[in-house]
Amino acid sequence: MTTKNLLVELFVEELPPKALKKLGDAFAGVLFEQLKAQGLTAADSVLTSFASPRRLAAHVTAVAAQGADKAVSQKLMPVAVGLDASGNATPALLKKLQALGADASAVAGLKRAPDGKAEALFYDSTVKGAMLAEGLQKALLEAIARLPIPKVMTYQLADGWSDVKFVRPVHRLVALHGEVILTVKALGLEASNMTEGHRFESDLKAFAIREADSYEAQMLEQGKVIASYSKRKAEIEKQLAAAAAKVGGGVKAIDDDALLDEVTALVERPNVLVCTFEKEFLDVPQECLILTMKANQKYFPLLEVSGKLSNQFLVVSNISPLDASAVIGGNERVVRPRLADAKFFFDQDRKKTLASRVEGLGKVVYHNKLGSQGERVERVRAIAKAIGQQLGGDALAQQADQAAQLAKTDLVTDMVGEFPELQGIMGRYYALNDGLSGDVADAIEDHYKPRFAGDELPRNRVGVVVALADKLETLVGMFGIGNLPTGDKDPFALRRHALGVVRMLIERELPLQFHELTRLGFGVFPVGLLQDKAVELDEFLIERLKGYLREGGYSVSEVDAAIYAQKLGLWSTLPKRLAAVRVFVALSEAPALAAANKRISNILKKTDGVDAHVSELLLQEPAEKALHAAMQQVVPQASAQFEAGDYAASLQSLAALRAPVDAFFEGVMVNAEQADLRLNRLGLLATLHQAMNRVADLSRLAT
Repeated sequence: MTTKNLLVELFVEELPPKALKKLGDAFAGVLFEQLKAQGLTAADSVLTSFASPRRLAAHVTAVAAQGADKAVSQKLMPVAVGLDASGNATPALLKKLQALGADASAVAGLKRAPDGKAEALFYDSTVKGAMLAEGLQKALLEAIARLPIPKVMTYQLADGWSDVKFVRPVHRLVALHGEVILTVKALGLEASNMTEGHRFESDLKAFAIREADSYEAQMLEQGKVIASYSKRKAEIEKQLAAAAAKVGGGVKAIDDDALLDEVTALVERPNVLVCTFEKEFLDVPQECLILTMKANQKYFPLLEVSGKLSNQFLVVSNISPLDASAVIGGNERVVRPRLADAKFFFDQDRKKTLASRVEGLGKVVYHNKLGSQGERVERVRAIAKAIGQQLGGDALAQQADQAAQLAKTDLVTDMVGEFPELQGIMGRYYALNDGLSGDVADAIEDHYKPRFAGDELPRNRVGVVVALADKLETLVGMFGIGNLPTGDKDPFALRRHALGVVRMLIERELPLQFHELTRLGFGVFPVGLLQDKAVELDEFLIERLKGYLREGGYSVSEVDAAIYAQKLGLWSTLPKRLAAVRVFVALSEAPALAAANKRISNILKKTDGVDAHVSELLLQEPAEKALHAAMQQVVPQASAQFEAGDYAASLQSLAALRAPVDAFFEGVMVNAEQADLRLNRLGLLATLHQAMNRVADLSRLAT
C-alpha cells in the first residue's frame, strides 16, 4: 500500500510559554499514537513535532490513505445457547448475527472453541481498514482532548454564537497528506493548507503549504519562523555564545535551562542583541540584579570569568530589524527602573539591622496551627542551641543561637518581599552589613540548604546546626498537626527536608543520635499542641535514609543490614558499615554465617529474658565447647576492631566462626530438657548474636 507523509498544524494565538514544550510533545505524541492504533502508520514511520508561540504541529512519515483490513474473531455466545439439540441456530444466535450484518448462511462458518468450562461460538470476519480522513479526525480530537492545558479559555467562533474551549483561540487548521487536503474538523475550523507565519516579519499574512514535506522550509523562508522547538532552542544557544564572544573578556551568558526554555517558547525568530546598564547598579548584590533581569525581563545576564556580574546583558528579540538600535535602547530603558528598584530596596533595607527586625516576625503567620514566624524562630533556636552544645560546646551553641534568631528576619525586608527567592541570600548580605561574623552570616544563607536534590550542604558548622534545627522543627511541626505527605503531594516539601537531615547527618559525619534528635524536636513545642507522631516521623526519615543509601549503589539487603544495627543511633557511621558489609558479602563464609545468624535470631525471639552469659562448667558437648573457645579468641579481636572503627576487619574476623557455628548446630541440642543446660546454650547463642550484629544485622543478608 502506497504511503505519503502527513502534516497537521493548529495555528493559534500566543501559547503559555512555560507549557509550550509539553503541549507540543503531547499534541504530536497522542496524534501519532492514535494513528498507529488504527493501523495508518508504518513500522518505520517517524514523528516530528513542532511547537512555537503561535503553532502546534506534527509531521509523520509513511502514513497510509487507508489502514490494512483486519481479521476479527468475535465471540457470540455459548454453543448451548446458540444451537438447539438438532444443531440448528436458535433465534438468539440469528438475532446476534443480524446485528453484525450477517444472516443465517453464516451459521455454517461459525467456529467452536473452548471458553472456560463451556464451548462457545465465534464469528470470523474482516473489518475494513480505517480511511485516513476518518482516522485522523478521531486522532485529532483525541490529541486535543488530552493536551495538558494549564488553564482553558472559552472563546467565540466567527459566527458570533458558538463557542469552544481551548488553551488559546485557534484561527487555522492545516491537514495535508502529501499535497492532498484532508477533510477534518476541530475547534470550529475546517482543515485547509493555509497558515500564517511570523506576526511581524512574514512575507505574507497567510500562505499555502504546498505539501507536508515543505512545511518546515516554507515556515522558515516565507513565514520567517523556526517551527521546531529544539532547532529554535539550539539557534538561541548558538547566538548567545556568539554574542558573548563578541563582547569579549571571557564573559559568558548565565547558564539557566528554565530561562532558555521559556525564551524559546516566547520567540519564533530569535535575534540575540547585546545591551548595557549603568555600572553603579553593580553595587547591589548581583543575585538581585540577576533575578530581576531573568524573572521580569527574560534577559540573559553576562558573567565574567570570576563569576562576577557584568554590566552587559543579552536580549533574545523576536524581530530582526536592519537597525537594532531602537530595540537595544528600548530594552535598556525598560531594565533601568527594575535595577533602580533593586538598588532602592537594598539601600532602604540596610538602614535597619536584622536584630531590629526580630520583633516583626511575631506579626508574620507561619501556620495557623503552629503560630507565627516569631514563635517558630524560638523553637528553632532551642533546637539549634542544644545541637550546637553537643557538637561544639558553648561557642558553637552561642553562634547557632544567634544565626537561628536572625535567619528569618530577611523575610520582613523590602527586597525579599519583592523577590522571595532571595530569602537567606539577602539575610547574609545584611548580616555582613551589620558587622556580624562570616560564620553567622553564611549560616543565615545556608540554613535553607539543601534546597533541592544534589544541592550543596551548608558551608560551616554553624550553618549545618541551624539548617538541621530548621528542618527538624518543620518536620516535627507538620507531622504533629497531621500534615503528612500523601502520594505525589508534598506541599511543605517534607521529603526534601527529611533528605536534607539524612545528608547532613551522614555527609558531615555528625556524632548525633537520630532518636535523640527527633525527641528534641518534639520537646520544643508546647505540651498538647502536637499529636504524638514520633514513631511515624522516625519511619518517614528511615525510609528517606534507605533511599539515599540505595542510590549509593548498595542493595536492599545490604542497606537493611546496616540500618537495622543502627536504626535509631549514629547514622554518621552507616557509610563505613555499608562498606564493611560489602566486603563481608564477598567472603565465602558469608552465606553460612548469615543463615546461622538468622537461625539464632529466630531461636532467641521464642525465648524471653535470655542473658548473654555463658558458664564454662555447663558446657558439655564438644561442639559447644569448641564454639565457646573459638569465640574467646575471635570476639575480643573483632570487638577491638569495632571500637577502633575498622568495621570491615571486625566482620572479617568473625568469619573465622563459620566452622564452629556449623558444628554447633549439627551436634548440639539447644532446647535441652535440663533447664540450666538449655539456658546456658541460649546464653552462648545470645553472646554470639550480640557479637555478630554490632556492625550490621547479618540475618538480613540471608537469602
